[in-house]
Amino acid sequence: MSGIRNLGMPFDPDLFSDLKMNRSAIERRAKSLGGRRSVKKEWQAAWLLKTITFIDLTTLAGDDTDGRVKRLCAKALRPVKEDVLLSLGAQSLNIHPGAVCVYNNFVGIAVKALAGSGIPVAAVSTGFPAGHTPLAIRLVEIRASVKAGAQEIDIVIERHMVLNENWRALYTMIARCREVCGEAHIKVILGTGELGTLTHVAKASMVAMMAGADFIKTSTGKEGVNATLPVSLVMVRMIRTYFEMTGYKIGYKPAGGISDSKTALQYVILMKEELGNDWLTPDLFRIGASSLLTDIERQLEHCATGRYAAYHHQPLV
Repeated sequence: MSGIRNLGMPFDPDLFSDLKMNRSAIERRAKSLGGRRSVKKEWQAAWLLKTITFIDLTTLAGDDTDGRVKRLCAKALRPVKEDVLLSLGAQSLNIHPGAVCVYNNFVGIAVKALAGSGIPVAAVSTGFPAGHTPLAIRLVEIRASVKAGAQEIDIVIERHMVLNENWRALYTMIARCREVCGEAHIKVILGTGELGTLTHVAKASMVAMMAGADFIKTSTGKEGVNATLPVSLVMVRMIRTYFEMTGYKIGYKPAGGISDSKTALQYVILMKEELGNDWLTPDLFRIGASSLLTDIERQLEHCATGRYAAYHHQPLV
């Protein structure tokens, strides 16, 4: 990642205590994102190729193996078939995902498989997905991930801190994690589907950024409700507010449930309209997904040949 890194700021509840979210207005605005915009033909292919660069290609399953992680990395190195790229005139664009995201114990495998590619490895740490482990143990996990070569650390917050509105504890926990990350960038997973209200989402977003988050992220992908457009609208507007306050550009990552191209493009549109073109870069926008790339490949093949390939022609791992 490039640019001026968020240094955070002292904890100040006066900056967010009066925040209140109007759910009906937010949902109305979010609904408009998919209803009035259409991207077709070569423009669709261009946007889908761009979307691949935003993906954190992810495997976070209980049955992950070294072999699966190696296959995921191989897919990251060649996310689209060469003949499709050639047909689209995109063979020289060096298209690859924003990162490969794995559990802490697979970081070394992924780092070795991606060596020299420039694709960073992101590790989920801090008691993923629930976050209910002692802080000292979570800090050990982060240090181990960084030592193994992870350039990005995805941490999970303790949701009870938000539900009980214990904002100072949340700030302290995130700040401690940021400290031990060192040069590795930190993505803070809020678990928005378990925070109760959009106002809680807004306040938790602001606290995370104040504590030094490089990215704020919706979900682990394991909750009952993961990324949604209304939640995303709240979070990106908090990012805009923080930028206006501090000059720091914070990244955004929706995760969980984004499995088709049409949905992914709605999130791209959201970023473009709410934050502008500066945020349409892997440094500031990621999509956490495991199956999205397969659908994008099918759409690109249709753009190139006029036919949809079977899903098994684009195996992920």
